[in-house]
Amino acid sequence: MKKPLFNVPSTLAALVAAVSLCTTGMAQAQANDLTMRVAGNYSSNVKHSDGIERPFFTGLPQSSGVAMNVRFNPMDVVNVKAEDALRLLRSNIFDVMSVQIGQVARDDPFFEGIDLAGVAPNMATLRGSVDAYREAFDKRLQEKFKAKVLTLWPFGPQVFFCNKPIKSLADFKGLKVRSFTPSMSAMLQNIGATPVSLAFSEVYSALSHGVIDCGVTSPNSGNAGKWPEVTQYFYPLAVSGSVQGHFVNLSFWNKLSPEQQAKISAEFKKMENQMWELAESGTADSINCNTGKECKGGTPFKMTLVPVSADDEAKIKAASSATVLPMWRDTCNKVDPKCSATWNATVGKARGLSIN
Repeated sequence: MKKPLFNVPSTLAALVAAVSLCTTGMAQAQANDLTMRVAGNYSSNVKHSDGIERPFFTGLPQSSGVAMNVRFNPMDVVNVKAEDALRLLRSNIFDVMSVQIGQVARDDPFFEGIDLAGVAPNMATLRGSVDAYREAFDKRLQEKFKAKVLTLWPFGPQVFFCNKPIKSLADFKGLKVRSFTPSMSAMLQNIGATPVSLAFSEVYSALSHGVIDCGVTSPNSGNAGKWPEVTQYFYPLAVSGSVQGHFVNLSFWNKLSPEQQAKISAEFKKMENQMWELAESGTADSINCNTGKECKGGTPFKMTLVPVSADDEAKIKAASSATVLPMWRDTCNKVDPKCSATWNATVGKARGLSIN
C-alpha cells in the first residue's frame, strides 16, 4: 500500500468537516456545479473581510458567469492558523485562501522576497516590487505548493503602535516589539529592539498586559483591532507593506476551462485593485482616526502622533542593506542557490538594489 503524498495532521484534516458545517455566503448553483471552499482574511480585519472579501466571493458566480457554489469563511472562523496556509492549499483542504505571505515564508523563504523589511518604503515602490516578483513568485508557488497566484496586495505601510514614549528610532533600543516576519525581526534587532513573534489576534492582549511595548501593523489594521485602546504613541515610520495574496490550489483550478479561468482571473484582478486602493487611500484616514483628527471610515482615538524624521527613514534603509538583505540571502540560498540572483533580477532591479 502506497503512503499518501502528504501527511495532513488530524487537526487540519478535521477542518474539512468544519468548513462544511460553518459556511456562509453560498451562491445558488446546480448540484453538479463546482464548489469553491474559501478561507478568507481574519474577521478582525473588518474592512478586508466583510468590506471586500465577503461580497466578492458571494457575488463571484454571478460576476464571473461561472456556475459554482462558494463557501466563504474567515480563517479564524474555521480555526485556521495563518502560517499553515500553504500546506492546507497543497493538501486540498481549501480551494482558495487569503495568505499572509510573511508568515508562510517559514515554509519557503523565497516568498518573503516580495516584501523584505526596509526595501519598499511606500505603496508606489512596493507595487513596483510586487509586479517585478509576481511571475517568479507564481512559478515557485505552483512548483512547490501546487497553488497559483490570483491576487497580490498589501495591508498597507507597517508602522509602530507603542505604549512607551517614542521620539525616534533611538528610543526603540531595549523595547519588546511585535514582529511577524523573519526580515522584520532582523530589522528590529538592528535598531536595538527585541522582536517578539505574535499573530495579530494576540497583540492587543500582549500590549495590554505589558508583554510587549510596541506592535507593528498597518494604520488600518491597528485601528480595526483597537490597538489605540492599549497604546499611546503612534509612529508612522513604514518598515514593510505586509503583502498578502489570494491563492488557488491547482487541483481546483485545473477543473476549469481556459475560458472559465480567464473570467475568474479577471474578477480577482478587480478585487486586487480594491485591496490596493484600501491600502493607499485608507491609510491617511486611519492615521487621522488613530491620532484624534477628522475620522471618516474608522474608530476615533487620540494617540500621540510622533513625526517621522528623514534621519530615521535613512536608518531603516541602511538597516535593510546591512542586515535584512544578507540574512535573507543566506537563508534563501540554502534552499535555492539561485534565490538571490532571481531577486536581483526582479525586485532588486525595480528598486535599484543588489544583494551581493
